[in-house]
Amino acid sequence: MELNIISWLLSLSPLLLFLFLMIGKRWSGSKASFASWIYTLVIAFAFFGANIPLIGYAHFKAVFLAGDVLLIIWMALLFFHISNYAGAVNVIGGALSNLTSNKVIQVLLLSWLFSSFLQGLGGFGVPVAVTAPLLMGLGISPMDAVVMASIGHGWAVTFGSMGSSFQTMMALSDYPGAVLAPDTAILLGGAAILSGILIAHIHSGFKAVIKNLPFILLIGFVLGGTQYWLATHGLWTVAATGASMAALGVTFLLVRAGIIRKGENHPSTASSDKPSVLLSLSVYLILVLLSFAVNLIKPLNQFLGQVKLTYLFPQIVSNLGWVTPSEYGRTIRIFTHPSMILLVASVIAYILYSRKNYLNKESRNAIIQSVKKSGVKTSIAIFFTVSMAVIMSHTGMITLLAQGLSNLVSAKLYPAITPFIGALGAFISGSNNNSNILFTKLHMQTAQLMGLDVTLILAAQSAGGALGSIFAPAKVIVGCSTVGLAGKEGKVLGKVIRYGILLVAFVAILTMILAAFR
Repeated sequence: MELNIISWLLSLSPLLLFLFLMIGKRWSGSKASFASWIYTLVIAFAFFGANIPLIGYAHFKAVFLAGDVLLIIWMALLFFHISNYAGAVNVIGGALSNLTSNKVIQVLLLSWLFSSFLQGLGGFGVPVAVTAPLLMGLGISPMDAVVMASIGHGWAVTFGSMGSSFQTMMALSDYPGAVLAPDTAILLGGAAILSGILIAHIHSGFKAVIKNLPFILLIGFVLGGTQYWLATHGLWTVAATGASMAALGVTFLLVRAGIIRKGENHPSTASSDKPSVLLSLSVYLILVLLSFAVNLIKPLNQFLGQVKLTYLFPQIVSNLGWVTPSEYGRTIRIFTHPSMILLVASVIAYILYSRKNYLNKESRNAIIQSVKKSGVKTSIAIFFTVSMAVIMSHTGMITLLAQGLSNLVSAKLYPAITPFIGALGAFISGSNNNSNILFTKLHMQTAQLMGLDVTLILAAQSAGGALGSIFAPAKVIVGCSTVGLAGKEGKVLGKVIRYGILLVAFVAILTMILAAFR
């Protein structure tokens, strides 16, 4: 397919339309993705030789790709809302704020570790919505509460929500997790340390950073190191959750050893209508243990992994001669899939909380409605965004964009701009997952044309998308709504962006350094 400016701009136009609708018109992700999908279909038929078989197979393939991620998202939402309606989330947050009398560390525990812990399983705006009010209880201003909670969990987004956005990158790139995980975990581990430093600075300036730097560095290395180990050992679904739990455990040990000042009093966070801290934490521990068992016990993994859904797609040829080789679609192994692990953990959690009367029929209905409210629009947006990306791939649009980028940007500079492209996609769509859908294949083909390390470029895309998602307008609006800042989102967004761009720039520099040694 010959590269020319008109075809290149036409290939770019679906992404530009998506940008315009999300930013210029402030449409929701579901509306913008649907309209962009319709437009992509039109230009695919009119200019890129799409035919009925091509479009049919593209959408069938999109069902596998989107379904792989949506199963995780729906089950993650179910698990979170069961714990939330039982009162466990507030119990854990309250216990953390009473752990130490050091105000900066209190803030770090909530905005950095607890928000990341919530991101590991819930995501989708939950960390900010839950954590920001708890920070206000410590005397933090509403604006700073939203900013801190936003900055604190960005490093955990890629491997958060049971690794759903990482799963998307695996599906679209066809690289196994073992190949993609190392660079991704390194970049996000560095961002984790800087996140803690930025939160301390927001709270009380450079003096707070210097005074608490040993704690921040230690906990940052625990977060990054644990996440790296879990992600590179096939446990990316619990990498963010496990890292957060490990960091909270280390902090508890530091308090018990007297290295960190204990809280002046420790009133019990349990009551007749709320679970104990131990019960609240136990359901999360059950989830982690289930993930360990399914992924690390090889005989069990092999036995459960026998049942799978997949399909061998035939070679697909456009009317202009663009060939998509025969290949299997995304393989979904039903009983080892992260969604199945989440479902089992959700059932166990529901039974435990129900037996203690923390959940009843009314709360069960509320859980179902909350899951539906969050999941339906997200599902629509993801399916149509994935469909758009697959159509662009099968008609050669992605390859044209990659060829154009390789001509416009030098190979030395491309690793540095990749995280910013990922951040832009997440800012627009509100999701690292959607950013990965939009740009994974583009980055792959561009990196191959430039002779760059593809796995490093994909890691930079996902890390940038993770950090860019924290200043997505939709997430900031959710956070502001929980602390009484409705109508003042613009000021909050500006401050989140200023700190968020520092994190993206840090990842860009780190990517450049790693690329220099490849």
